[in-house]
Amino acid sequence: MKNANKTGIIAVTGATGYVGGRLVPQLLEAGYNVRCIVRNSEALDDRSWRSKVEVYKADLSLKDQVIEALNGVEKAYYLVHSMAASSNFEDLESSMAEIFSKAADINKIKQIVYLGGLGEDEKNHSPHLTSRHKVGKILSNGSTPVTELRAAIIIGSGSASFEMLRSLVEVLPIMVVPKWVTQTRCQPVAISDILFYLVSVLDNDKTLGKIIDVGGPDILTYREMMHTYAQVAGLKKRIIIPVPVLTPRLSSHWVNLTSPLPIRLARSLIDSLTSDVVVSNNPISAVLNHDAENLHNSIGRALTRVQNLQIPTRWSNSVKSQIAELPELSDPEWSGGRVLIDSREQKSLVTGKKVMSTIKTIGGDTGWFAFDWLWAVRGFIDKLAGGVGLRRGRRHPSELRVGDPVDFFTVVKVDSDSLLLRAEMLLPGHAWLEWSVSDNGNGCLVSQRAHFVPRGVIGRLYWFALLIPHSLIFNRMLSKIIHTAEHGPS
Repeated sequence: MKNANKTGIIAVTGATGYVGGRLVPQLLEAGYNVRCIVRNSEALDDRSWRSKVEVYKADLSLKDQVIEALNGVEKAYYLVHSMAASSNFEDLESSMAEIFSKAADINKIKQIVYLGGLGEDEKNHSPHLTSRHKVGKILSNGSTPVTELRAAIIIGSGSASFEMLRSLVEVLPIMVVPKWVTQTRCQPVAISDILFYLVSVLDNDKTLGKIIDVGGPDILTYREMMHTYAQVAGLKKRIIIPVPVLTPRLSSHWVNLTSPLPIRLARSLIDSLTSDVVVSNNPISAVLNHDAENLHNSIGRALTRVQNLQIPTRWSNSVKSQIAELPELSDPEWSGGRVLIDSREQKSLVTGKKVMSTIKTIGGDTGWFAFDWLWAVRGFIDKLAGGVGLRRGRRHPSELRVGDPVDFFTVVKVDSDSLLLRAEMLLPGHAWLEWSVSDNGNGCLVSQRAHFVPRGVIGRLYWFALLIPHSLIFNRMLSKIIHTAEHGPS
């Protein structure tokens, strides 16, 4: 419920980032007036909440701009880092924190909420984690009260740490890893819990001037995290071989080969994995009563949307979901899991309505418009392997509704201008077929896409082994659909 009494402006830095971009709608839902301070205002144009916030363009490394951006602000979130942008990110982060602290004092801001990294101050940490702690200290040097939440790995699609975990486990059935992967302890936390804590501490006087440790209920090694991911994703248990010779720098090159993360970002993250990061003296539970999600469930939530093809594609803006672990259209290109796509478009001389009427007859007695004998062979193989095969047919020869079987597919979405089918055949991954039409005055444009989210190495090999057959089948299928819509069945 929105609270009409929350009239002060809440500034959010890092609104284009992973946490900040998910925090803004949470603040709006709680009834706050939000000002997003960004370097590039166009980066927010695709956000569904763009019209509900004030966007202020400022460079956080320039003092005058930061002072002006914080004018009239009651409280502020500091959610920025620079570890992927510069080789000397520690100096840049310290400088920006000092500027922000002074600007907050000048504008008499009541509270700064900062999300830092978990770990004890007296320990010898990586440059990344050391810089996170230093930023917290610099922000606290001013007169503005600071609430510093410290967290370890954040679980959710789009989180750099989670995407690195995803890539390693999905791609490598056997891993040679540094010894510390089997020894260093971590306390991962779901992004939904992080957002709950960030919003909850905003009006909580008990958190002012405090450093608070945040973590989920599970404390485990990174090897155990990998095994948990494999279990939730339905993969075979990974063989993980620890050796004493792999340094973090060498490991980052290995990650660079298997993961789409930028190498500098991967290196900073791996450096930080060599330290124990668990909740210690100042747990969030002493301030807030909240049941945090366990690792198994939070990974499951991050993967659910991919399994239903609610991934960052053209239709995901229309999908309303409060699950923060899921992908968003604005997430980096390297996030959300690997989605392989065969995409084709052709023009038709008839209306989109007529083409969709033809598309909706696919399967059953109509067949698949191209190489029906290959589809029959694929269905026979699937049946032999214990799958559903082609014998399910259709409920009706020309009408479809959500949940209907279409041979070894199921209707996931159907309306006047689109159809989405999910494959039920046995596959090393998740697959869909999608069609959409758009009228253009002289007929329509017909789009056809095959989506595949591979599971492990076998899934990737499966897709690339079928590139040529898929190219022939899908191209002929789309051409025959349009020909049938224009001229009728052969």
